[in-house]
Amino acid sequence: MVINQISERIYYLPFDENTDRPNLGYILGNKYSIMIDCGNSPKHLSLFYAGLEERHLPIPQIAFITHWHWDHTFGMEAFNGMTIAGQLTNNKLKEVMQWKWTDQVMEERLASGEEIEFCDENIRKEYKDLSEISVKSADMTFDRSISIDLGGITCIALNCPSPHSKDSVIIYVPEEKILFCGDADSGDFYDNKGQREVERVKQYRDVLMKIPFEVYLHGHCEPVSRKQVFSDLEEMIEGNQNTNFN
Repeated sequence: MVINQISERIYYLPFDENTDRPNLGYILGNKYSIMIDCGNSPKHLSLFYAGLEERHLPIPQIAFITHWHWDHTFGMEAFNGMTIAGQLTNNKLKEVMQWKWTDQVMEERLASGEEIEFCDENIRKEYKDLSEISVKSADMTFDRSISIDLGGITCIALNCPSPHSKDSVIIYVPEEKILFCGDADSGDFYDNKGQREVERVKQYRDVLMKIPFEVYLHGHCEPVSRKQVFSDLEEMIEGNQNTNFN
């Protein structure tokens, strides 16, 4: 699959809805390169590596993880470098590491509500052999934020309030004014039946207003402009205020 270019130093492997594969971001520095999320499997990560090779781009030495959900993290075990996650994300990954991957146990997690049907279905599509699933925790963690100088370009990761998942991390590249948000503006499928709590959307919007990004890349959408992001967020807030979701 072709790696798309957003700017001189920013690229991404596009999302694939067939097995819920998210966008995988890439930031090219003079000294280091970083990827954003490790994908939903080693196969997904391999596609990313192949796309970089086609563009003659170096394999990243570091990967930032935006949140714990399987589609962003199950490729971590095959990543050849250092993975970095927020502490909340890593706590959850350590919990998921204890999960067993058999039909019976997966059905039990669905019945208890620990897992959701959409993820269960797509995990089974991505992994024909469930025994191949191997979950890994991050090599390095941070509490609030971390900044890395890649050489000629900077990468800032920030733990951020989010309607999607309470461990959400966004990654900002100030030199290119590009923001990677993972799935931060999506609904909460684990704790709120896919709905967005209006106060969490407002908190997320307020954080974004302080960041001078111009391009915004969601985990499962094409890049959009700053104007479009805030228009969408205001619609979410207005829509939720007219419902019982909050």
